Amino acid sequence: MTRHDELLTVPQVLKELGGVSRRTFYRWRQLGRAPVCVQLPNLELRVWRSDLMAWLDSRREPR
Repeated sequence: MTRHDELLTVPQVLKELGGVSRRTFYRWRQLGRAPVCVQLPNLELRVWRSDLMAWLDSRREPR
């Protein structure tokens, strides 16, 4: 997390990922393949933008 980081909602994350379905995102979570999430006291999930970017970088295929 950086000083200018922001917490994204699940719909925002799905949009950033090009329209991945909510079902797919939660399946990735079950499989341990989703970006790191923060669970709020109301049980809603958020993702730090920096964690999403780091997760995407980790998914990059070698050239």
